[in-house]
Amino acid sequence: MKDGIHTRRQFLRTAGAMGIIAPTAAAFGLQMAAVGTSAGQTAPDYKALICIFQLGGNDGNNTVLATDTDSWGRYWSARNTGADPIALMPVGTAPVAVGATSPVTGRVARLNSPEAWGGVLPIVPRTANPIPAGTNATTRTFGLHPMMAPMKTLFDSGRMAVIANVGTLIEPITKAQYVARSRRIPANLFSHNDQQSVWQAGQVEGVRTGWGGQFGDLLASMNGNNAAFTAMSTSGNTVFLSGRSVLQYQVSTGATPAVRINGATANSLFGSTAAPAIMRQLIQDTGQAHLMSADHAAVVVRSMGSADALNAAAATPLVTGLRAPPTYTNPVTGATETNSLSVQLQTVARMIAAGQALGLRRQVFFVAMGGHDNHDVQNVAQPNNLAKMAQAIATFDATLANIGGVDFRPMVTTFTASDFGRTFNTNGDGTDHAWGSHHFVVGGAVRGGDIYGQYPTLGVDIAGFNNPDMSGNSMIPRLSVDQFAATLGRWFGVSETDLGTIFPNLRNFPSNSVGFV
Repeated sequence: MKDGIHTRRQFLRTAGAMGIIAPTAAAFGLQMAAVGTSAGQTAPDYKALICIFQLGGNDGNNTVLATDTDSWGRYWSARNTGADPIALMPVGTAPVAVGATSPVTGRVARLNSPEAWGGVLPIVPRTANPIPAGTNATTRTFGLHPMMAPMKTLFDSGRMAVIANVGTLIEPITKAQYVARSRRIPANLFSHNDQQSVWQAGQVEGVRTGWGGQFGDLLASMNGNNAAFTAMSTSGNTVFLSGRSVLQYQVSTGATPAVRINGATANSLFGSTAAPAIMRQLIQDTGQAHLMSADHAAVVVRSMGSADALNAAAATPLVTGLRAPPTYTNPVTGATETNSLSVQLQTVARMIAAGQALGLRRQVFFVAMGGHDNHDVQNVAQPNNLAKMAQAIATFDATLANIGGVDFRPMVTTFTASDFGRTFNTNGDGTDHAWGSHHFVVGGAVRGGDIYGQYPTLGVDIAGFNNPDMSGNSMIPRLSVDQFAATLGRWFGVSETDLGTIFPNLRNFPSNSVGFV
């Protein structure tokens, strides 16, 4: 009997997460065009937290770069080599026409080579980042990948912050301690599935609840009868949004579902105008004797009821001039492509707008984009991925500035995450799995225009140089995911006591706040 109860409970959780996909996609995709000007005012303390997960492990070393002479020299020697060098061009370098010779490298520029993109984009932090041991510089200077111009604009305007060298940690660890294995480290470092899980839930693959879902557990009551929309994903089922009581509501960004059985929209079924209502009644029958059948029907009732509520909210005039994402052009090939991340974030914006009609006050969202596991052809894949992310975040930020005449940017905080960083050295035309990396936080509440955390000393060990911040080709994180996440949770409204429960390793670190909000 015990096993039966466990199985039934698991069914309820799993079915609840899966059963809502089709109804939500059906209703939401078709109804959103009807959303217009808000008829009322936004909730006084609405907040949304949005995770953008870069699946595969983004190369942070080519995303946020140290450009002071000492750091750049070590970067250049490590990456300007191999069959297809991945070293970006220095700040101020003009793009070289395809087929022409670069005065910097002496190589002929190709469509997918850094010579053709111009130099990294300089950013100037409002607070000088400390110079770590091993870095020979009087001032640390920084830049972004040349394909991230919209992110530079956000940084310069004080709306975006960089979080340096963050990664999965149990407790602070030095290079010597890591090499000696004298302190605890997360299990299965460099494993995609496990490190995605540690980032999202604090434990390796198999853990059942994530910190986004647990934030939702604590604050879902603020959403009243519409708590079903507390945790929402545009990228399928994710452990990040799995709570102990909150079920993640999964939505599709597509306009047309495979099947729709919805009395509010369907006119006929198998040629009968009466069949849709009858079918709806049958699948919502919770009076069946078998517990599993009754539970399944209860999940369906909840799913269809939630879809109906979201339909109604989406059909109210909440957003003025909310448009589809702008056309995206691949900066490497010049081809027009779909920016799936921008589509997801625009869907999130529409859900935020519709949520106001539902009286929602706290929401957690998850969006994701793959393609970051660049062991090979990194010069083809990463520039396009980073350009898509930059366009998507900038478009989302602009959309939030005016939803129904209200500026939602102070109420929404967006952050990036990824499996892990990449190796500092190139493997010839790409990079391999590593550990620490750099991430972004964007929003009106963010103390932007700064780099938080210690940007590390760069360079692999060579004769006469022992880098305290790297072991082999991998950066050792100085900020933990727990510190990063707890800072977000505190802004979101999670208490210090609850943060200590969700992130038990916080007590191992000297500070539980990074300070970017």
